[in-house]
Amino acid sequence: MKENVLFKILGLNVTAEVITMWVIIAVVTLISAIGTRRLKDRPGRLQNALELAVEKLTDFFSGILGKDRARRFLPLFGTLFIFIIVSNYSGLLPGAGVVRGFGAPTSSLSVTAGLAIVVFVSTHFLGVKCRGLKGYLRHYIKPVFFMLPFLLIEEIVRPLSLSLRLYGNIYGEESVTHQLYELIPIGVPLIMMVLSLLFCTIQAVVFTMLSAIYIDEATGIEE
Repeated sequence: MKENVLFKILGLNVTAEVITMWVIIAVVTLISAIGTRRLKDRPGRLQNALELAVEKLTDFFSGILGKDRARRFLPLFGTLFIFIIVSNYSGLLPGAGVVRGFGAPTSSLSVTAGLAIVVFVSTHFLGVKCRGLKGYLRHYIKPVFFMLPFLLIEEIVRPLSLSLRLYGNIYGEESVTHQLYELIPIGVPLIMMVLSLLFCTIQAVVFTMLSAIYIDEATGIEE
């Protein structure tokens, strides 16, 4: 699949995946604004759904970070999870990857790399904020100083791994489904799409879970 460049802004390519990403951001922002505009003691369906989502996400990340830090960092992890899972599911809609201007954002390496960079910057920013600069840098030379080069390499590999894993899995799943549709247009592609519902959820969970683990290591209080 060739990169579908629609136009350029300041010399940067704008693809179908980027357009879809902008639409997803706008829709999710609008739903969040409407659902939280007038909070009620007896919530309606939208507010109830949003509260349930917040509760489930908090419970999930509490198992990694603890309840206090899970609540503190929920805006970051919740935003990542919702954006990724909606982006993944957008690739299952009719016309995704075929209709001009419409493609799953997470099937583009530039998008997944951007998400990984957000996690990378957030990890070190929050690590310094929670531990202090000296305390945070000190963990790179523990338990022994010669571990420093290996730990620095690990920090570089982490965002690469996050971005490539998400991109590779979503792009591969879309490619396989597309090829199966061309070979066997009845039955098999539908089965693949049903399996993709679970697959897309797993990829969103894995990305945010690993992100939470990295931030837990960076912000954890040493004994």
